[in-house]
Amino acid sequence: MADVPDRNNLLKDVEIKGSIKFTNELVFDGNLDGNVSSAEGILIVGENASLRGDVKTKTVILKGTVNGNITVQERCELHANAQLIGDLKAVRLSLEDGATFLGKLEVNPGKAPIKTVPQKPEPQKIQEPQKIGAPR
Repeated sequence: MADVPDRNNLLKDVEIKGSIKFTNELVFDGNLDGNVSSAEGILIVGENASLRGDVKTKTVILKGTVNGNITVQERCELHANAQLIGDLKAVRLSLEDGATFLGKLEVNPGKAPIKTVPQKPEPQKIQEPQKIGAPR
């Protein structure tokens, strides 16, 4: 993987007990016991990663394991061997065959709920025309 400017890499030999805050992009492939947050960042949880805590970011690409809730402002991708045990809130979701998800899913939380389809109005009765003039 080539180095990309503003990309942070924490590889599989990293073990953290505590929270992580980042900007831009974070590739995490280690063990974390804590929360991850970023207002505008992209979190890539690698295949070897094990994360126990909540995630709040702009985008999450999950290839490893997360045991906690994920809330993203835009997109969440669960790749083939990904495991998510917790609730997920996202505007968009991509779920590959082979991914494991156990929890509650809320897609499009920022959008207004879909309105119910209005009922078809009942037909109005046509009134008989009124007779005008003197009787004959």
